[in-house]
Amino acid sequence: MTHSSLRNAALLALVLIIVFCTSWEYHLRSKGLGISYDDGPELWSAKRSQVYLPADKATVFIGSSRHKFDIDINTWQSVTGERAIQLAFEGTSPMPALDDLANDSLFKGKLICDITEGLVFNTSPGSVERISKSLAYRKKITPAQQFGFRVNQLLESQFVFLDRDFYSLNAMLQRTGIPPRKGVMDEPYFPIEFGRVTSDRQDQMTESFIKDTTLLNKVKAIWGLYSKMAAQAGPETPKAIDSIFAVIKKDVDKIRSRGGTVLFVRSPSSGPYRQGEKMVFPREKLWNRILSTTGVPGIHFEDYPSLAKFQCPEFSHLTPSDAVIYTKNLIAVIEQEKVLTFPNKPVSK
Repeated sequence: MTHSSLRNAALLALVLIIVFCTSWEYHLRSKGLGISYDDGPELWSAKRSQVYLPADKATVFIGSSRHKFDIDINTWQSVTGERAIQLAFEGTSPMPALDDLANDSLFKGKLICDITEGLVFNTSPGSVERISKSLAYRKKITPAQQFGFRVNQLLESQFVFLDRDFYSLNAMLQRTGIPPRKGVMDEPYFPIEFGRVTSDRQDQMTESFIKDTTLLNKVKAIWGLYSKMAAQAGPETPKAIDSIFAVIKKDVDKIRSRGGTVLFVRSPSSGPYRQGEKMVFPREKLWNRILSTTGVPGIHFEDYPSLAKFQCPEFSHLTPSDAVIYTKNLIAVIEQEKVLTFPNKPVSK
């Protein structure tokens, strides 16, 4: 084959790739989907490296998806004048992240820990899988991986189809709807509209999700499935619960001994899901015990009308518009209770 033929073939291939990618991108955007960033060990590690900012410059958040949906990062930063560093993970216990920060002698900042009882008091491997992978990745990250992450972020900021969790080949194959083999339980998949991820690791429901009762009911059914699985597994033993409390106290003491501050927050949930949580995880046995054991202040949404007024569309997370109001109200409660300070808060005009 001549050089001219090779060049023409290469140009044709390039044109076909461009046409395909452009068409695919247009198709996805026509469905109302916006940019979403891959939220794995790479992005988490990048945010984890920011925790060394001075205590009056940043607040670190750990926990599960309620922090990721409910804390509106832009609002937090504009109201407090501080950076919000989001280290929470969906479906994940805060315990590994708390332990990681406690054992990092350089961390002396402000930490807000989300308490979702079904995940905090959970010793199953699945409850720590995502954070454990991220912690392991961070310890071994190479310069080449750091460079690759920056290039990937630049591309992700422009193209919807680069969403690894939904539009990579493996992701699409997993979501084909093919029934699993007999005896194998298929993992429930959340609708893509449920949680789009910003570069700051904030999850946001799309407007189409909020308005679509079919999608809302699908997520409600997933919560029901998880609740059923937890009931079948049975409660944690008293010994396991005591052990979790001991670790929480030990880690909190380490952070506070260095001058750091810790605040526990119980984020909103509603409907039948909240009623189930009350029965399985009574406040007096878990939430109240966390505060008494650690001596750390806590803000429970049900104790404040400004935080308790929200209804979660799928029972467990806030809409983007409600997250803005909730975040403002949470900051106001924090200042009212004098549990954290924001020295660089902009002066209201």
